[in-house]
Amino acid sequence: MTPQGSADARRLLLALYDAAVAAAHPDVCLPEHLPPVPGRGRLVIAGAGKAAAAMAVAAERHYCAQGMLAHIGGFTTAPHGTIEALSGTHPRAIRIVSARHPTPDDASVRAAEETLALVRSAAADDLVLVLLSGGASALWAAPAAGLDLAGKTALTRGLLKSGADIHEMNLVRRHVSRIKGGRLRKATPAPMLTLAISDVPGDDPATIGSGPTVADRTTLVEARAVLARHLPRMHALGIDVPPAVAAILTDAANETPKPDDPVFATAEYRIIATPARSLTGAAELAAGAGYAVVNLGDGVTGEAREVAQAHAKLALEAKAAARRTAILSGGELSVTVRNAKGRGGRCQEYALALAIALSGQPGVAALAADTDGIDGGEGLVTDPAGVVIDPDTLVRARHADAKKMLDNNDATAFFEAAGGLIVRGPTHTNVNDFRAILIDP
Repeated sequence: MTPQGSADARRLLLALYDAAVAAAHPDVCLPEHLPPVPGRGRLVIAGAGKAAAAMAVAAERHYCAQGMLAHIGGFTTAPHGTIEALSGTHPRAIRIVSARHPTPDDASVRAAEETLALVRSAAADDLVLVLLSGGASALWAAPAAGLDLAGKTALTRGLLKSGADIHEMNLVRRHVSRIKGGRLRKATPAPMLTLAISDVPGDDPATIGSGPTVADRTTLVEARAVLARHLPRMHALGIDVPPAVAAILTDAANETPKPDDPVFATAEYRIIATPARSLTGAAELAAGAGYAVVNLGDGVTGEAREVAQAHAKLALEAKAAARRTAILSGGELSVTVRNAKGRGGRCQEYALALAIALSGQPGVAALAADTDGIDGGEGLVTDPAGVVIDPDTLVRARHADAKKMLDNNDATAFFEAAGGLIVRGPTHTNVNDFRAILIDP
């Protein structure tokens, strides 16, 4: 791949990423689903997630155009730094507050408590509208009785670093919370509509934001099994799970509401944007550019470095067959942390492992980035979204030892030397990771 070829590939890869993000932006996917304001009541709006700020803006714009602004009210909770990244006018009737992601802070607790109070205030003639997206699990932190914020944070950090996938993490979170696992729905008898942007493989409502408004089919027994499975890795990393967690997970009073609870009869849940829809948007662009598209789907999971090796094999097979191919995939990979001091996220770890497996193969370039604009790390808006690699990536790193840095979970430092990092800041949506490999024989 010539320098010009690498530049062309990079431009197309970034365009594919932009297409995936744009397909899930609230301005595009939210307005057609917004309900009318109740005839005799008010529209009570609550929300949380990485898309929460943009969802609030889109919703207020919609109701303002209808002259109904006086009949709506509430607030949404977005990650720190998201509000500052908004462009245009901020909403007036729908407040936006901020809290920490991926681990909760005091603001997360205040936001959860205020949300519960807001929803409890809804009358029978009101409609509660919940605007939900990935990230809500950390932004709404209401630990179960006996567990404090520090303990909840330790549990969340331990699950993140131990390699637990999103389904496992949120299964446990639902059972140690007063707002997740259907408990927000239990806060009011008023009718409720949830509009959700999915960030999870399979689009399971119970996993998106830990399912605060839907019935939970999982049990305390399953939560204990997940925790037991990952405890050895947590201990190896020096992360202690508070004794209160075990007590909570053995107390039947902490079981989540189940599907037969009558409160769910007047609750509706709609998924308005999905990872699959974003992959389709990118696939159409790649096909238009003359590539045969191989769409691996939005449910790709597993250890980032192992998935990268499997994807490298597919790319090399396409190259050997002289097929001009675009391999697309979504889903959330996991990273088992070996060096707690390393910097990076699952997309950068995948990209570094992919670069090593491809070993400078000519004609192959790739991108891996989180559609929320922030790839793991500390969740700071200055974190990279992901990275683009090409045949010269390992060469440009000069003396950086790619294999050693991968083993140390230090992908960010590697790509700071090699180049290719994508820094975007919040995109105001979240349909999880996006990966694309372009093969030009």
